[in-house]
Amino acid sequence: MPPELDDDHVAAICGVLLDHGVEFVVIGGVAARLYETGHATVDIDVCPSTAGANLERLSAALRELGARLRVEGEPKGVPFDPHPDVLRQVSTLTLLTTSGPLDLCFRPAGFDEGFESLVGSSVVIEVAAVDVPVASLADVVASKRSAGRPKDIVALPALEARLRELDTE
Repeated sequence: MPPELDDDHVAAICGVLLDHGVEFVVIGGVAARLYETGHATVDIDVCPSTAGANLERLSAALRELGARLRVEGEPKGVPFDPHPDVLRQVSTLTLLTTSGPLDLCFRPAGFDEGFESLVGSSVVIEVAAVDVPVASLADVVASKRSAGRPKDIVALPALEARLRELDTE
């Protein structure tokens, strides 16, 4: 199994996205970890806005990150053109970048409206001196519950316990 994605890699990827003005929120395992749940993950999942101008900015950011399609059996990934028209046609992309694995999820489980349904309750968490937009822990829990994958089901008790702790603080 690849090593856990550390804060420096998360900050590097998010920093490039932010430098390009990409509107996004971090979701998934990294979001769970940033809420101090002890969750480990090997990639960062982001949910970008699908607005046309945002896809243009995302395309430029992906080029700067040297993004390649993550494909089993191809350790360096497969080249692809992150043109906005391509990004507009997919719901999920699994990528390798110069700063680590990055998954784009335009419609996360339980959130068919994607970014628009997550941004309102998102928070900003500082990661290695970068202010990173992160989905609320309640939304992370809801998405993992909706996805229903074995790895998500196993993670739910710890995530829900942390959510209860935060609710009482």
